[in-house]
Amino acid sequence: GGRGGDGCPVITFPDYPAFSEIPEKEFQNVLTYLTSIPSLRDAGIGFILVIDRRQDKWTSVKASILRIAASFPGNLQLVLVLRPTGFFHRALSDIAFKFNRDELKMKVPIIMLGSVSELQGYIDKTQLTEDLGGTLDYCHNRWLSRRTAIEGFAQKVKETAQILQSFGTELAETELPNDVQSTSSLLATHTEKKDKMKEDIKLAVEQGDDILGSITKPVTENPEYKLNQDQLDNQTTVERLLAQLHETESAFDEFWIKHQQKLEQCLRLRNFEQNFREVKAALDIVSERLSAFTDVGNSYSHVEHILKDLANFEEKSHETIAKARMLASEGDEFIQSNHYAVDSIIPKCSELHHLCDVFTTAAEGRRNLLNKSLELHGLLEKSMKWCDEGIYLLASQPVDKCQSQDGAESALQEIEKFLDTGASNKIKELNKIYREYAHILNEDLKEHVQKVFQKQESMEEMFQKRQVSLKKLAAKQTRPVQPVAPRPEAFVKSPCTSPASPDLMGCHSQVGMVFLPASSKETNLTAATETSSFPLVSFFVCRHVINELIETERAYVEELLCVLEGYAAEMDNPLMAHLISPELQNKKDILFGNMEEIYHFHNRIFLRELENYVEYPELVGRCFLDQMEDFQIYEKYCQNKPRSESLWRQFSDSVFFQECQRKLDHKLSLDSYLLKPVQRITKYQLLLKEMLKYSKNCEGAEDLQEALTSILGILKAVNDSMHQIAITGYDGNLNELGKLLMQGSFNVWTDHKKGHSKVKDLARFKPMQRHLFLHEKAVLFCKKREENGEGYEKAPSYSYKHSLNMAAVGITENVKGDAKKFEIWYNAREEVYIIQAPTPEVKATWVNEIRKVLTSQLQACR
Repeated sequence: GGRGGDGCPVITFPDYPAFSEIPEKEFQNVLTYLTSIPSLRDAGIGFILVIDRRQDKWTSVKASILRIAASFPGNLQLVLVLRPTGFFHRALSDIAFKFNRDELKMKVPIIMLGSVSELQGYIDKTQLTEDLGGTLDYCHNRWLSRRTAIEGFAQKVKETAQILQSFGTELAETELPNDVQSTSSLLATHTEKKDKMKEDIKLAVEQGDDILGSITKPVTENPEYKLNQDQLDNQTTVERLLAQLHETESAFDEFWIKHQQKLEQCLRLRNFEQNFREVKAALDIVSERLSAFTDVGNSYSHVEHILKDLANFEEKSHETIAKARMLASEGDEFIQSNHYAVDSIIPKCSELHHLCDVFTTAAEGRRNLLNKSLELHGLLEKSMKWCDEGIYLLASQPVDKCQSQDGAESALQEIEKFLDTGASNKIKELNKIYREYAHILNEDLKEHVQKVFQKQESMEEMFQKRQVSLKKLAAKQTRPVQPVAPRPEAFVKSPCTSPASPDLMGCHSQVGMVFLPASSKETNLTAATETSSFPLVSFFVCRHVINELIETERAYVEELLCVLEGYAAEMDNPLMAHLISPELQNKKDILFGNMEEIYHFHNRIFLRELENYVEYPELVGRCFLDQMEDFQIYEKYCQNKPRSESLWRQFSDSVFFQECQRKLDHKLSLDSYLLKPVQRITKYQLLLKEMLKYSKNCEGAEDLQEALTSILGILKAVNDSMHQIAITGYDGNLNELGKLLMQGSFNVWTDHKKGHSKVKDLARFKPMQRHLFLHEKAVLFCKKREENGEGYEKAPSYSYKHSLNMAAVGITENVKGDAKKFEIWYNAREEVYIIQAPTPEVKATWVNEIRKVLTSQLQACR
């Protein structure tokens, strides 16, 4: 730590007896390290060596000088040797030194000193340690500790710089991932590594600050304390290392900010791309659904219904459109912020804007068309209502009062007053309607317009005839008039209006012929009644039933569509996937069964057929019969219902279902709507019965009866299948037993030849409660078990007991003493089952069905 007069560093070799034993390589390492500590400027001046050999021999002194001369790596300015203090060795060293000066091979002066006071003549005592009589503050252990700390810190700084450089290279060479998860994971990994390195740098800085603090501690404690040159050099070294560390950290931070920004841009891009795919798929779905709104409606209420559907659809689609526009705005922000992938973002933003605009324009265009259709149907229905009111007016004018002149004039005034209302209610020019509504007039609607116009013309013609008759009566009554029209209370005012039909025209013709001269009474009345196959009252009542059927059918179709779009389709919506639990995924077919098949049948086929028959009550039965095969789909739906109900019970509290219900604004949960098909199939038989009640002895009554029978058959099959799927414990395949023909609960006694006598006796008096299932190939005996709970949980189940092969079955139709009993026996009466039905009628039905099966088997054998 000491310095010479001109600032050259002093290296002291203390008196050390084992100096010669130090390995050469270690000695060279020590000299190299000591000469590297001073600054390059100070080292360039040259070193002063102080070799303390006061307690040594001359031979050792010579060897030490020779070794130092051979190994010293730096520049030497002066070598000062404290020679041995013993008299003999001191004299010997003086003599030997004079004769061996050249042998020492030193290019600098070597001065032999006899005492430390002579040494102080060359080096100030403030630059000498205490063992050399100086006052330099020096502790060897402290010096070693500090130098070790500084070297460790220098190595730490070096390693940190290398690690940062290596990490920076890794970051620069990293390829950006193509998906959100990988990008997010990469960003998290790099951030974690960066944070770890920042923590290491922080620890290294703290380490350097601690070393610097220990160096300057004496000055801190005593401001008058002066650091020696070595301490000042150490301070400079540590400060330089700290500055280097801060520069490295600053450069890395700058690089990391750019890298992090790029990764975050990449992550936002991947999120944008993923959201784009999801939103694009959602837009495709809503666009496809919008394209399905092609129907312009066939009545005012139908168009209102379609407009309501369109409005609901637009409201549901609003979220998708809003997300698309928001995503496009996000992409525009990327573009404005000079995102590195701007070339990829621009086309996507353009596509989103385009799709949203196309959807909005298409929806608006569809709404305008429907509003135009609503306007047209309003005109048509206003005309039809006017016609119906006119017909009702004609039918309600009392014939007896019209026989007087005053009565006829009063009736004429009623007619003229009514006709005056035609200016605002009837269609004036058919061609004008065709021109104005050309863009919505399809073949069906055009035909409908024509029928309404024809009905209007027919009605006006009836009024003209009535006016002629009444004017004659008002002018002068020359002969009695025979009333043939029914009394007003016999007519029912139409609750709805619809286009005219040939049969309705017949009824109108009959009304138009109310006032007939007595001489032509029989001929004209017969002709009038022959033109109408449906009485007027029956016609209006049945049309009311049909309208009710159509309206409830539309509501039913709307509810099915609402469930399919609001729940089933949402299970495939990528935007809702995060709300669906893994156990519920891919379970859509179980939950909804074949509801979509039911919807398409009713929406595309059955509803449209019904709407075509609104004016033809006699054809409604045929409409049902034509579609009867399609109604079999309800059996499939009901068979799946228990599985659906079970799945619903497991996930009824799902956030997904709650969100769907919220979006639909439904007060009832999904399970109520899943029950709709079961409720609907039972509704048809009630409506058919109502129509049949007013259609007896009319055309089409047989078709109505046949349709009712078929619907009841389907209901029975549905009911039977619901019971059949509740059978438990049967090892075989129930489908292999053939069609299920009958099922019901009975009291059963057994009488088996192989049984124990006591068992046989008990069996005769104690009946078993059994539920029988009659199939084409076997009859199954089951025990009915009532279940507790709600919904399908409380439905009964049937525990299988045994079965009989119908090929070996016989029956005894009558059992003595009870009209409700019959026998089923097996294998030539080896097993006999006495069956008691609830009623004789049930018994007769079962016996007849079993007889049919056995007869069919016999014919097959023959």
